[in-house]
Amino acid sequence: MWGKLSFLFIIFAVFTSCTDVESKKVTLKEDIAFLASDSLAGRETDTPQELQAANYLKKRMEDIGLLPKGNVGTFFQTFTFKPKTNPHEKVQFVSGDSTITGTNIIGYLNNKADKTVIIGAHYDHLGMGGEGSLYVEDEAIHNGADDNASGVGVMLKLAEKLKDTLVGSNYLFIAFSGEEMGLLGSNYFCKNPTIELEKSNYMINMDMVGRLREDKTLSISGTGTTPIWKQVLNANNPGFKLVLSESGVGPSDHTSFYLQDIPVLHFFTGQHEDYHKPSDDFEKLNCKGMEMISDYIINVIGDLDGSDKLTFRKTKNESEEVPRFKVGLGVMPDYLFDGKGMRIDGVTENRPASVAGLLKGDIVVKLGDSTVTDMMSYMRALSVFEEGSTAKIVIDRKGEKIETEVKF
Repeated sequence: MWGKLSFLFIIFAVFTSCTDVESKKVTLKEDIAFLASDSLAGRETDTPQELQAANYLKKRMEDIGLLPKGNVGTFFQTFTFKPKTNPHEKVQFVSGDSTITGTNIIGYLNNKADKTVIIGAHYDHLGMGGEGSLYVEDEAIHNGADDNASGVGVMLKLAEKLKDTLVGSNYLFIAFSGEEMGLLGSNYFCKNPTIELEKSNYMINMDMVGRLREDKTLSISGTGTTPIWKQVLNANNPGFKLVLSESGVGPSDHTSFYLQDIPVLHFFTGQHEDYHKPSDDFEKLNCKGMEMISDYIINVIGDLDGSDKLTFRKTKNESEEVPRFKVGLGVMPDYLFDGKGMRIDGVTENRPASVAGLLKGDIVVKLGDSTVTDMMSYMRALSVFEEGSTAKIVIDRKGEKIETEVKF
């Protein structure tokens, strides 16, 4: 009974927190509210709740008018894998005992074109917490409203907008499973595609697009994977403060397609204090921001509708340059900050930063003997310290330089 009541409360909150025009169709906010409801218990891979979400997405794709493009005439592509005990070993897609089964949901718009655009977002999350959670208390439902019910909601909105409109390409829509366990659903699809992958023109991935800030900062990765991306993105920009990254490799499902030599884009509205915590709830999302992102993506797709197939380019793998470090400051960096230094977007209690008095909004400009100008220089500075070390740290707090000491 409580599950039904809580869902009704969430739907009520949807209509009171967002003021979009009423429609007989299922709205973006309704899709996300359902996926992020307590009744789905965090959508962990290989749980009854994830399958409940999968069946909901199948029905939505059917109602939109998409064709099934999973296995044997269905919307479902299931895959079975053995959980990794060593984080450095590759995933093994197998069958048998001690395995986990994930389910991708795949729908298709067939415009009989000679090229296909792939649009994806992962729908799984962390369930009750466990590995990957940043919540330090007892088990609790991790609803994953931003991560990544937001991306799935935008994906469904794009499917509705593309139906019977832009017909210069075919469109494949994939809701991925197993992303939180290591991009497993997208990895499996790329190794077992249900379309001719060589006809894929590009792939668009939405992961955490629900927290657009007041300054409209939007991060887009993969802009170096074809020469035309930056031109198209800037020409169609309706007023976002764009933070562009060329790398096609990152911690989300677009990476699997980049590794198949397919141009990619990853849309992201930034990290926040609720990331991988039970507090990532629907009420904190920016509904109008997601609608704005959806319209932007449609305009980008429309700009390319009659164009030739894009040329793929390899990019520098920025993750290979990340220094390894033995300690952490205990902060959430603001990955969308484009000023000098590393701005803190959240501070974890009882960790070195909070003990030293650092606050959300502080900008780290020096750590030890190293000047901090950006995220990479911050990580290089951090990598020289070990547990028990102390270091001088200089922060910019609302224009005032403050020096203090941090102990790792």
